[in-house]
Amino acid sequence: MAAAYIFEVLTLLTIVFSNCQRGVADEHTHKYNDGEEVVLWMNTVGPYHNRQETYAYFSLPFCRGSKTSISHYHETLSEALQGVELEFSGYEIDFNRDVPPTAFCMVHLTEDKVKAFTYAVMNEYWYQMYIDGLPIWGKVGEKDENDGKYYIYSHKKFDIGRNGQQIVDINLSTEKKELLVAGAKIKFSYEVNWKPSVVEFKDRFDKYLDPKFFQHRIHWFSIFNSFMMVIFLVGLVSMILMRTLRKDYARYSKDEEMDDMERDLGDEYGWKQVHGDVFRSPPHSLVFSALIGAGYQLISVVFCVILFAIVGELYTERGSMLSTAIFVYAATSPINGYFGGSLYARLGGRMWIRQMLTSAFMVPVFVCGTAFFINFIAIGYHASRAIPFGTMVAVTCICFFVILPLTLVGTVVGRNLDGQPDYPCRVNAVPRPIPEKKWFMEPAIIILLGGVLPFGSIFIEMYFIFTSFWAYKIYYVYGFMLLVFTILTIVTVCVTIVCTYFLLNAEDYRWQWTSFMSAASTSIYVYAYSFYYFFFKTKMYGLFQTAFYFGYMALFSGALGIICGTVGYVGTSFFVRKIYSNVKID
Repeated sequence: MAAAYIFEVLTLLTIVFSNCQRGVADEHTHKYNDGEEVVLWMNTVGPYHNRQETYAYFSLPFCRGSKTSISHYHETLSEALQGVELEFSGYEIDFNRDVPPTAFCMVHLTEDKVKAFTYAVMNEYWYQMYIDGLPIWGKVGEKDENDGKYYIYSHKKFDIGRNGQQIVDINLSTEKKELLVAGAKIKFSYEVNWKPSVVEFKDRFDKYLDPKFFQHRIHWFSIFNSFMMVIFLVGLVSMILMRTLRKDYARYSKDEEMDDMERDLGDEYGWKQVHGDVFRSPPHSLVFSALIGAGYQLISVVFCVILFAIVGELYTERGSMLSTAIFVYAATSPINGYFGGSLYARLGGRMWIRQMLTSAFMVPVFVCGTAFFINFIAIGYHASRAIPFGTMVAVTCICFFVILPLTLVGTVVGRNLDGQPDYPCRVNAVPRPIPEKKWFMEPAIIILLGGVLPFGSIFIEMYFIFTSFWAYKIYYVYGFMLLVFTILTIVTVCVTIVCTYFLLNAEDYRWQWTSFMSAASTSIYVYAYSFYYFFFKTKMYGLFQTAFYFGYMALFSGALGIICGTVGYVGTSFFVRKIYSNVKID
């Protein structure tokens, strides 16, 4: 199984490109002849208000249909990671052949079965099924408000729309309420009605989207507001820095014309005074370079996945988004090694193998560690989110046999091509003392304030992303996401440059970590916003759902922090090189 998962990941690029051409990315052709088998997959069941808390459909005492064998089974690595547990329903469904109301099994209700069904109805359990890749949702049962008793739906009516040889539409109706009482015998039945449809196959997923929600005027206003913020911020930063730097250059040119006595009696201050320390290697350079390398890789992954989602509509295929992300992350490992390894070499690092290992496994260790911790809770709840052992082995193999070798190649290339320091200023042998400054110029304060504006440019989009993941919305406006990601990048660079300039002007040369952390602090505000969303926008409850939510939100915030920190550092490093290369240093 692990080998099959690895093969799937390595061949996903071909699938993605075929997806862009055909509009689908599945092992099926999605074309049927009359009378051919159509498989109804039972997936999961769980409370409506806790979308991520799901259990296997047959964990409830439902019964299967009479059909025992089908022509194919299917499960991918991404489906296993997402808790998709496809089980054959046993329903006999053939393409373009109606099935009249047919009883396929009977359940004799014992006390335990009544308790299980009653608990499901009480907590508003919904189940999910798939036909030809299209999701279907149905309600387990309902409580009668008049008599206060609990009922279960025993009949499923499928209305399937077809366009030629393809399935383009499915509607499910749940009917026939049966009282849940011990000793009763409930017959479960189904019927299938085929109808011609004018819906094109490429448009069959449109009914699941919610344009009124994602293209609401508030969404458009937030994009416009963020765009105006970018224009204002870029203009303000350019004006302030150009005007201030021009004065600084003029002052330093005047200082150069003075003789030694005048210069000694003068009041020299500002960023020029730290020219001998500004390019000094930061503390913990191994971890710093590993974070920068991981940031470059995550930026590449986000950009590529967004583009694939825009071109190929990955949201229409089950698990394709996560599969694409896994493949792209593995394939971009040389980027991590190149930029992390070359930076570590320029900083004078000598333990390059340790740096390479840290860079390669930093993100996977945090992701897998968090996932495995949540996995233990999921196992205790018998939830479908529990990751199978074979999937764990597959992920481990990908890390050791794909990500690690590619990171090693990138590190070797980076150290050889771009590993020599070329700073415009020499580094003094003895560090210069850092003078005292006002409290708001301390790195800790700058770091906390640095993430406010970047968060302000994306917090509206965070609401739509959170809602699509934690509620029943399918996120499909990836053009918006690409625009917001671009805006976030520009705002982060501008804010970090300003923060670094003020820090250097206070003669504090510790700009590397400060620039990274001031941009990365955006993640602090995103994680704080996740608390607000959890308590005021959701109805989640219980240990499993709470651990799942805050665990994965921590991963999301951490990844965003690494991305923003890398963007901030890279933009600031160009700025620092530029200003010191234009000043004559004695």
